[in-house]
Amino acid sequence: MDFPAPEKVQVLGRDIQEDQLKYHNRRVLVSKEFTFDSAHHLHCYEGKCKSLHGHTYKLQVVMSGRPDYRGITIDFADIKRITKESVIDKLDHRYLNEVLPPMNTTAENMVVWIYEEIKKQLQAEGLYPDVELEEVRLWETPTSYASATKALMEE
Repeated sequence: MDFPAPEKVQVLGRDIQEDQLKYHNRRVLVSKEFTFDSAHHLHCYEGKCKSLHGHTYKLQVVMSGRPDYRGITIDFADIKRITKESVIDKLDHRYLNEVLPPMNTTAENMVVWIYEEIKKQLQAEGLYPDVELEEVRLWETPTSYASATKALMEE
């Protein structure tokens, strides 16, 4: 298989015009994943999770919107910053029972809190008025996760 090098780099204004950057006006989903490490224990639970233990959590944040004139719905760097400031910095390498609001630190409780925090930060910034938080998934283990979706949160 041949992999030819580009003969020239595409230049805006010469090879492509600004009005060609946006290919469509459909809503799309944009997602970013994160990991963080935290310790916790569960109350009113008989099993291993009753004792203090830790997880490497995986967090997926899914947003939707229509692309702007450049074809960008939301900058991945902004999803990263919003999530890091509103959630990751508060939970990473922390004892969750101490830093979260009073709750049993189950994945089901945590994912709703995470959804609310990210949505609050996204709305407060107002940088992307058309962008909506669609889903947050929180994996406690590689095979177990809880999810909060826009539809479920608006019930």
